[in-house]
Amino acid sequence: MERWEGRRSVTNADHSVRGGAVADAMTNTETRTGLTRVLLWLIVAVLAVRQMAVVLRQPPGERLTDLETWTGENGVLHVTGSLYDSGRFTGTPFAGLVLKPLTASAEAALGIAWTFGTLLLVAALGVVAARALPAPVGRRTALLAVPVAIILLMLSLPVRNTLHLGQTSILPVLLVLLACFVARDHRLQGVLVGLAAALQPTLLLFAALLWLTGKRRASAASVATFAFCTAAAWAAVPKDSWTYWVHHAAGAGLGERPDSLANQSLHGALLRLGFEGPTEIALFLVLAAAVIVVGVRRAVRYAQDGQLLLAVAVTGCVVVAVSPTAWQHQLLWVLLAVVGKVGKRASDRLVWPAVVVLVLTLPGKMLLPNVGLVIPVRDNVLLIAALGAACLAPFLLRTSPHWQQPIPTDYAKPVAARWRRVPLLPFWRRALHRPNLLLELLLIRVVYSAYAQVRLAATAGRPLAEEHGRQIHAIEQWLHIDIELWVNQTVVQITWLREFFDYYYLTFHFIVPLTILGVLYARRPADYRWVRSSIGFATLLALVGFWLYPLAPPRLMPGLGFIDTVHGVQDFAKPDYGTLTTVTNQYAAMPSLHFGWSLWCGVVIVMLAPKLWMKALGLLHPLFTIAAIVATANHWVLDAAGGALVVSLGFGLTYLLSGPRKVMADDKKVAAEPVKQPVEPAPEPVRAEAVGK
Repeated sequence: MERWEGRRSVTNADHSVRGGAVADAMTNTETRTGLTRVLLWLIVAVLAVRQMAVVLRQPPGERLTDLETWTGENGVLHVTGSLYDSGRFTGTPFAGLVLKPLTASAEAALGIAWTFGTLLLVAALGVVAARALPAPVGRRTALLAVPVAIILLMLSLPVRNTLHLGQTSILPVLLVLLACFVARDHRLQGVLVGLAAALQPTLLLFAALLWLTGKRRASAASVATFAFCTAAAWAAVPKDSWTYWVHHAAGAGLGERPDSLANQSLHGALLRLGFEGPTEIALFLVLAAAVIVVGVRRAVRYAQDGQLLLAVAVTGCVVVAVSPTAWQHQLLWVLLAVVGKVGKRASDRLVWPAVVVLVLTLPGKMLLPNVGLVIPVRDNVLLIAALGAACLAPFLLRTSPHWQQPIPTDYAKPVAARWRRVPLLPFWRRALHRPNLLLELLLIRVVYSAYAQVRLAATAGRPLAEEHGRQIHAIEQWLHIDIELWVNQTVVQITWLREFFDYYYLTFHFIVPLTILGVLYARRPADYRWVRSSIGFATLLALVGFWLYPLAPPRLMPGLGFIDTVHGVQDFAKPDYGTLTTVTNQYAAMPSLHFGWSLWCGVVIVMLAPKLWMKALGLLHPLFTIAAIVATANHWVLDAAGGALVVSLGFGLTYLLSGPRKVMADDKKVAAEPVKQPVEPAPEPVRAEAVGK
C-alpha cells in the first residue's frame, strides 16, 4: 500500500510539472502576442501621423488636388456652369450633388478634417475586413488581424493616392463591406450597395453577386437605390448627367487621358497597346464580358464556400478590370484579395499575399526593370493583379484537405558548429526545397531597386569624394601598392587588352552571380538559400560604406593622369555616362562590389563545384575582375580590399546567424525527393446562403 501511494505521489508530481510547463508556455505565448499587438498599433499610429504630415506639409496647390476641384476658389461647386466644364471633375453627378454642402465649409480647416476623416474611413475599412476573415480564425490571428489590415491599407498605393488627392474612393468600398458583413436587414444591404454604385456605377455588379447568392431582395433594393440616386441627380443637374452618362459614356473621357498609366482597366490597357476606335471598343466589350462571367462565377463559388470576403474581393477586382476607367485610388479591391489561400504547401502560402502586397505598395518601376519586353507588364501590373485575382488565382476551397493543414516544409537539421552559441538565431531554419520562383525574382528585383536608390542617394558631393580619393591614394603610396596609374596607362597602349577589360567590366558583373544563383536554385536549393543570404548581407554592408565614405574613383580624380577607358575623357563637373548618368552614383566606389561579387562567385564555386577544374575556373573570375576595375580606372586597389571585407563579413554573418552551410546526408535525400502530398480527410463544407450571413 505504501509503495502504491508512493507511485501515485510521483505520478501526481510529474503531472504537476508538465502542467506547469504547459502553463508557462501559454503565458509566454500570450505575452509575446500582447507585445506584438502593442507594437502593431504603435506602427498604425506612426503611419497615421506620417500620412497626415505628408499631406498637410505640401503647399495648398499641391495637396488634396481633387478636393480643390470641388471646393477651391474656382472649384466646380462654386461655378455656375457644368461640373465637367473644367475637365478635372471625374465623379458621377450624384457625387457632385452630395458634395454641394461642402461649398459652405471650404476653408483651410477642411483639408485637416478631410484627411483625418479619410484616415478614420481607412481604420473602419480595416476593422470590417479583419473581422470578415473566413472561419476558423485562431485567437492570435483574431487579435493581430485588425492592426495588420490597417497597416497594409495605410501603406497601399490606393490609400496613399486617395490621401494625396483628397478623393472619396474609400467610401464605396466601405459601403459594400458594410452591406456584406455588418448589415443584417436585406433592404439595408441593398441600400448600401446602391449608394456605392451611385458613387461608382460599375459597383452595381455587386447586385449580381447578391442575386446569385440568394439575396434577391437585397439585390433588387440595390438596383432601386442606384436608380433613385441617379434619377435625383438627373432632376437636379440634368445637363451634367447628360454629360457624364451620354457624352462621356459613364465618365470614360473625364479626368486624365484614358490611355494614361493611371487608368488600370482593360480599356486603358488596350489603348496603351495601340488599339483604338471600334476595334478597341469591340475587343474591350468581349474581354469585359468574359471577365464578368468568369469572375462572378468564381465569386459565387467562394461565397457559397464560406469565404465571403474573398468573394467580395474577387467581384471588386472584376469591377476594376471592366470599368472604363480605374484610377489608382480605386484599386483597393485588389488588396482585399490577399485573404485568398493559394498553394498546397506551407512554403507556398505566403507567395500570393506577398505578391499582392508588393504590387499594391510599390511602384511598377521597383517591381520590374526598364526592359522593352517587360515594359507592358510593368505598366499594367495592377491590372494584371486584378485579373489574376478575378479569373486565374487557384484559391483553395475550405473543403480542400490542405485548407487548414498544408503540406509541411522540410527543414535542414542543425549541424554542429565550432562555437556552442552558433547559430545565434536558431529559429532561422533553412528549407530543403527551393523557394517559389516568382516570389524570389520579385524580391531580388525589389531589393536591388532599393539598393540602387540608396546607392544613388549616398553622395556628399564632388569635393568630399575627391578628398577621400586623395586619402586613399596617399595610403596606397605609403603601402607601396599604388599601381593603378601604371596599369591604366599600360593597358591603354594595348588595344586588344583594353577592349577585353572594358568588355569584361561591363558584361560579367551581373551575369556571373545571377547564373550561379540560378544553377543553385535548380540543383541545390538548400545551398542556394545559404549563399543568397551571404551575398545579401555583403551588399547591405556595402551600402553602409557608400553612405559613410563617398569616394571618387581614379578616373574622376583630376590631375592624376588616369584615362577612363570605358566612357572616354570626362568633364568632372558634369560627367556623362550615357543612360547610367542619372541612375548611378559615380562616387559609390568604396567598397568595390564589382570585385566583391566576383570574389563571392569564386568562393561559392570553390565550395560547391564537384570538379577541380571547375574550382580553378571559378577563381579566374575575381582575378579578371580586379584586373579590369584597376585597368579601366574604375576602382582603387583598396576598393577591392573593401569588397573582399564585406563579402567575408557576409559569409561570417550568415554562418553566425543561421549556422554552418553543410546539410546532413539524409537531408540531401529529402531535398532531392519530390514533395509528398499526404491525404487528409476533407472537413465538412460551410455553405453560406447569402453574402450577409
